Amino acid sequence: MVEANDALAPAASREERKRDPSTTPSLSARLMRYHTPKLSRGVFELVTTGVPFVLIWWAMQWSIASEHVWLYWALLPFAVGFLVRLFLIQHDCGHQAFVPSRRANDWIGRCLGVFTLTAYQHWKRAHAIHHATSGNLDRRGVGDIDTLTVAEYAARPRLLRWRYRLYRNPLVMLCIGPAFVFLLQNRVPAGFFRAGWRHWASTLGTDAAIVLFATLISYWIGFVPFLKVHGPIMLLSATVGGWLFYVQHQFENTSWSRAERWEFHKTAMYGSSHYHLPAILRWFTANIGMHHAHHLCSRIPFYRLPLALDQVPELQCAYRLTLLQSFRCMKLTLWDEGSGRLVSFREAEQTSQLASAN
Repeated sequence: MVEANDALAPAASREERKRDPSTTPSLSARLMRYHTPKLSRGVFELVTTGVPFVLIWWAMQWSIASEHVWLYWALLPFAVGFLVRLFLIQHDCGHQAFVPSRRANDWIGRCLGVFTLTAYQHWKRAHAIHHATSGNLDRRGVGDIDTLTVAEYAARPRLLRWRYRLYRNPLVMLCIGPAFVFLLQNRVPAGFFRAGWRHWASTLGTDAAIVLFATLISYWIGFVPFLKVHGPIMLLSATVGGWLFYVQHQFENTSWSRAERWEFHKTAMYGSSHYHLPAILRWFTANIGMHHAHHLCSRIPFYRLPLALDQVPELQCAYRLTLLQSFRCMKLTLWDEGSGRLVSFREAEQTSQLASAN
C-alpha cells in the first residue's frame, strides 16, 4: 500500500501509471463479483442508520423543550453522522447498489431525499456524469468541484481570478458552498433546466415532500423548534458531505488529463483517493473513503467495499490519505498540467506564467 507520510507521499509517475496493470479494464471486471447487493444487509443498514437518527432527533427536540441544552450539543455530532450516512445510503441507491431491486433502490433514494434535501433522480443523473467524466479537463462542470488549470487561471482577467479565489476559500468551499447547494441549488434542476420534465418533476416533487414533512412536524412541535433541531443538523451535515466530496478528488497527486489522453480506469485509480479514516468514521461515512474502488466499480455496495479492498491486491496501489494529512489539501487549488499535480495559488504564482499575469 502507498503509505502517506508527513509530506504526503508521491503517487506513481506518469510512466508507472501507464504500465500499472491495476488500471486496466480487467480489474473493473474482476470487481464485478463484489457488486451484488443483499436485501437483508440493505434492510439492516437502513434500520441501524434511520432508527437511531430519528431517536436522536426527537431526543434533541426534547432537550430543547426541557432546557437541557447540554444534551442537545452532546447529541448533535451523532445526528450529523447518521444523516451523512443516510445520504450515502441514498448515494448507493443511485448506483443501484444498495438492495437488489431497482424499484426499491429508487424509492428508498426518493424517500431519503426528503431528509437530505436532495432530489434523487436529478442528483442521480448529475452524479452519473461525474463518474463518467471525473478527471477529464475537457468535460468539467457537472457534478464536480470547479478546478482551473494554472494556464486558465493566468489567462483570466483580475476580477475573475479573484472570483475563483473566493470560490476556493475554505469558508466558501466547506461552509457557505455546501449550505447553498443543499438549501437553495437543490430546489431546482441546476444544470439541467432544459433536459426534460423528469428533472423538474424530481426536484419539485422533492420540494413538495420536504414542505409537507416540515409542515407536519412543525404543526406537532412548532416551526421554531423544528428549525432549531434540523437546521444545525442539516448545515453541519452539508459541510461534512462537502468535505468528503472535496478530499476524494482534490489532492496533490490526483489525475487530470485532456480528453485525448483521458482513460477511465487510470483516472478512477489515481484520481480518487483512498481516504483512510478511523473505524468509527468509516462506519458513519459508509466506506466512501475507499473512493478509488468505488469509481472503478460503482455497483459495489458500500458494505462490500472492505472485502474487495482486502481481496484485490491491485487496489492497494491507490493514493492513501489519512485524516490529518487531508486537511493540507485545502490549499491546493490549481491543476498544473506541466508537473501533473494540484498546486496552491502560492506555488502557481512562483511560475513565470502567473508572475507576468499579476
